[in-house]
Amino acid sequence: MAEKKLLLGDFAVARGAWEAGVRVATAYPGTPSTEITEELARYDDVYSEWSPNEKVALEAGIGASIRGARTIVSMKHVGLNVACDPLFTAAYTGVNGGLVIAVADDPSVFSSQNEQDTRLTAVSAQVPVLEPSDSEESKEFAKLAFALSEKYDTPVILRMTTRVAHSQSLVTLGARENVPLRPYEKNIAKYVMMPANARVRHTVVEARMEKLSEDANGFSINRIEEGSKELGIICAGGVYEYVKEALPEASVLKLGMVHPLPYKLIETFAKGVKRCIVAEELAPHLETQIKAHGIAVEGKNIFPRCGEFSANLIRRCVLGRGEEAKCADVPARPPVLCSGCPHRGVFYTLSKLKLTVLGDIGCYTLGAVPPLSAMDAVICMGASVGMAVGFDKADPEAHKHTVAVIGDSTFIHSGITGLIDAVYNKARITLLILDNRTTGMTGHQEHPATGKTIKKEPTHELDLAAVCRAAGVEDVVTVDPGDLAATEAAVKAALANEGVSVIIAKRPCVLLTKKLYSGFKVNDRCKKCRACLKLGCPAIVNGEKGITIDVSLCTECGLCKSVCKFGAIEGGGEQ
Repeated sequence: MAEKKLLLGDFAVARGAWEAGVRVATAYPGTPSTEITEELARYDDVYSEWSPNEKVALEAGIGASIRGARTIVSMKHVGLNVACDPLFTAAYTGVNGGLVIAVADDPSVFSSQNEQDTRLTAVSAQVPVLEPSDSEESKEFAKLAFALSEKYDTPVILRMTTRVAHSQSLVTLGARENVPLRPYEKNIAKYVMMPANARVRHTVVEARMEKLSEDANGFSINRIEEGSKELGIICAGGVYEYVKEALPEASVLKLGMVHPLPYKLIETFAKGVKRCIVAEELAPHLETQIKAHGIAVEGKNIFPRCGEFSANLIRRCVLGRGEEAKCADVPARPPVLCSGCPHRGVFYTLSKLKLTVLGDIGCYTLGAVPPLSAMDAVICMGASVGMAVGFDKADPEAHKHTVAVIGDSTFIHSGITGLIDAVYNKARITLLILDNRTTGMTGHQEHPATGKTIKKEPTHELDLAAVCRAAGVEDVVTVDPGDLAATEAAVKAALANEGVSVIIAKRPCVLLTKKLYSGFKVNDRCKKCRACLKLGCPAIVNGEKGITIDVSLCTECGLCKSVCKFGAIEGGGEQ
């Protein structure tokens, strides 16, 4: 009997890629896609890497594919934006070895800055999309994606969502397929996308998508599940599971390929039911395409365009039954910087100085949360540097009270080019690189400045200060953000500079230290001035007994002792 194992959807994708004979796996970490490549890195027969960003990851993947290797590139939905340039042209060139791009969308914005729908990008790029509903399908669809990629000479997107990526279900494990490296043959007309070649390849892409749409009518992953003729639901992905729970009597057309669509199958299904409804999260992708082919369906006229679906929501929208889910009346618990987080000292200083802070994507985005509230704008990876340049060019006085903050991994991802822009165009900006020696928000992945690969092998450690100086920045200083006085002095000095200044606030993420602490305590010298509360440290509690410190959370970073003028905080020491 085949072995079965309970797997996360992401782990199942990794398993499917491995079983399909994948040779190369590249990615930039981004929740909810991170675990795919982390899991693939455990397989010795797969080359895996954390790339500096998603564009580089896909370019490396395209190269491996053209050379003949089955390759998977993983990213979250906003990462696909970064990779769009190579994606759109790879659709023209096609592949040699199968090329699968696993993209995880985030309905309800659990860990992202928007609710983007990857299916719409795929329509524009003209690449097919498969969407699994559970972990077993995640594994099988990953395998199928490689086969389709090679059969139809195209990159294939495997679309995950947070719920499917991070839910667990049983998966039947299989053996690894021995897929040899495909021979490479020079083909300028196929792989060199100059205008004359691109015009020809565009017609190839159009024909390919028509062929896929026609063939999809017979794909087993697109299936009709007979039920009541009164109601028919067209759905895909995680929404399928909600539909089956909410409307067990309904007929269902489950789509495994959500672009291009099997229009003949859809037309047959729609004609067989009195009421046909498309249930899909986020954009009306399926609904729009189906209606464009003259098939009458309902959809976003009854369903919301925002947020995750649930069985109760579907029941309520379709049948008008079921109460709206209500949360218990408990205090809100927004995410906060960890106790001992090295970023806290930086944001405390910036808040104290009442500066305009242009932020970026990472743990440090939580510097926007009260009581620190030390961030004014966050857009996308690397944008803090460019926004600072914009502030300077729009307002000659902005550089005196404005700083940009960016993490070490994000600086490498897309901040370096912004810094080059600042120097080249003679901007006056202050940039703080918050170097916590890891990619923190997504679970402590390595990056080029940590000196280790995804497999923890030693490699060249990128010198961030040297990179800044090579870009032309003369004023580069490194401080320990745990030293509040030194941090404040460095910020003030940088703001007084008329050029580009970079401060590298360097201290490892507290979760990397793996230490046990006794914790600080508040003594009877406390005057209840509440200065320590301005740090926003979750270990400091303002309760019925006054100010106390939860020793189970305290990591003895020392910031509270630094801000207390009365010596009311004492103790500590490793256990």
